Order: sequence, then structure tokens, then C-alpha cells
Amino acid sequence: MRTSHTTTGQTARPQTSGTERSATEPSGSEPSAVDVGPRPGGWFLSRAGAYVALTKPRVIELLLVTTVPTMILANDGMPSFWLILTTLIGGAGAAGSANAFNMWWDRDIDQVMNRTKKRPMATGEITPRAGLVFASILGLLSLTWFALVINWAAMWLTLAAIAIYVVGYTMILKRRTPQNIVWGGIAGCMPVFIGWASVTGELSWAALALFGIIFFWTPPHYWPLSIKFKKDYANANVPMLPVVSDDKRVAAEMVGYTLAMIACSLLLTPLAGMSWVYTAVAAALGAWFLWATIAMLRRAQGKASGKLGAMKVFHASITYLSLLFVAVAVDVFLPF
Repeated sequence: MRTSHTTTGQTARPQTSGTERSATEPSGSEPSAVDVGPRPGGWFLSRAGAYVALTKPRVIELLLVTTVPTMILANDGMPSFWLILTTLIGGAGAAGSANAFNMWWDRDIDQVMNRTKKRPMATGEITPRAGLVFASILGLLSLTWFALVINWAAMWLTLAAIAIYVVGYTMILKRRTPQNIVWGGIAGCMPVFIGWASVTGELSWAALALFGIIFFWTPPHYWPLSIKFKKDYANANVPMLPVVSDDKRVAAEMVGYTLAMIACSLLLTPLAGMSWVYTAVAAALGAWFLWATIAMLRRAQGKASGKLGAMKVFHASITYLSLLFVAVAVDVFLPF
């Protein structure tokens, strides 16, 4: 059993929730005769919101954005609404399970970091045991869902995604190596494999190209966020690359990963038979995002004025990936 430590060396434990309030008394000289307590509906909504927060809904949104275009490409047209819906339900459940496991394991460092200290298990609003049970049930339900409703190939890929994120990234890599997000990011690439397998029951070279796009996109997407919260990660002893290296090296590696990402996006054209429209959009988006990373590198080197602008690159990365996968989906329906 792990014991967690704060930066002062004392054992860090979840604190008792401060969200529960005693019943208020009406105005006037006489106190209320009956202690009505908190409203049941308010308590239920608060607790339900805490469990939803364990799943990191905003992270799930980005994962699912890549799934539907992948399914459209794999089907060479719009799959059935039922198949899309069931795949998204299963994918959301699996991602939510992995994220909840992540919060359960990282609750000690979440208490140290300003960015995460209000997470439900860091505050004690949800106990570690309850969080672990929730993550386990959600994971088992999602795997069962894929096996019974979709196919076994998608189920095994989903299991691999959960294992890579929970065991590979959260438990092994995150606290041990600056390359944690690179290899741990494989889990974030798995939705394209799962979406493809949900349609075809197998994988293909085109699916591997989509996988490569997200794999090489992950470092230039996540490292800018790590730069912004560098002190948080340093206080929690998490060796993110921006913590152990200077901004120049981080920005230079971001440029390299971006070039590899662009190559994968263009490789999709011959592998999946994409039209010149997709190719032009992929090239334009790639050039735009590459310039954003190069501009950040120039600022890190002192060759351009202004602040580092890491968060501009972070937001640009989200725009890039979203628009690229929209282009993937639209290209399928073009008449040429």
C-alpha cells in the first residue's frame, strides 16, 4: 500500500470534505425548532457531479472527436447511427474508467498541485475506496459493452487502452521519466483503433496512420500545458520534460514531433485514398501548427520578442486536431 508525501515530508491524506453545511436558521430572535439539514436533491447532484468529475469529461470530449471521423473513414461513408452511438458510449465509459483510476492513484500529488487540488479524491469528497470501486465497475461495464454490443476486437483494444493509461502511464512512467507523456500518450491514440475496429472488426495501415497523427501530436499538445504548470509538477516531483529541461529543448522537441505528425497526416492520403482536398487541408493545417511551434522555439531562444506563449500553442493544438479530423470525415463524402 502506497503512502503519499507532501513537499514537507509529512504524510498527505485526503481531507474531510468542506462542502457539507449545517442547516441555517431563519432570521429573528428564535432559533429554528427543526434542523432540516441539506436538501437531498442538492446532496445527490453534488455527489453525482463529483463522480462525473472523476472521469475528466473534457478529456473524453477530445478523444471522441477523433473516433467518429475514423469510423466514417473506415466505413467509407456514414456508419449506422446505432454503431456510432454504442461505440461512443463504450469509449466514454472506458476513458472515464481510466481517468478515475488515474485520480485514485495520483490523489497524493493531486493534493500538492494547485491545478488538481480540488479534484474529488484530493479533497476527500470521494473516498479512495469509493473511487476505486467506481473506476473498476465503469471499466468492467465498458469492456462488457464492447464485447456484447460491438465486437471482440474493439473490446480487446479498449482493454489495452485502459491498461496502457493506468498501468503504463499513471503507475510506471509518470513519476519516473520525462518521456512519460510520449509513451503514455499511446492510450490517447487508441480511440482511432477502437473506432476502426468497431466498423471493420480489424485494423489497417490507414488506421495506423491516424494512430501516428495523434501519437506525434500528443507531446506538442501536452508539453505547453506542462510549461504553464511547471511549478506544480516540480512540487509534486513529477519529472515532466519542461520540469527537467529548459524551454529551448522542450520547444525544439515539439518542432520535431510536429514534423512527424505532419508526415503521418500526409501519409494518410495514399493509405486511405484521400482526395486532394484533404491533402491540401492537412498540409495547410500542418504548416500553421508547425509555425506556431517554431515561433515558440524562437521566443525560447531569444530570437523573437514577447512571452513564450506556450498556452497559445496548446490551444492551437486542439484546433489543429479537431479541424484535421473534420477534414477526414468530410473528404469521404466528396464526389471526387
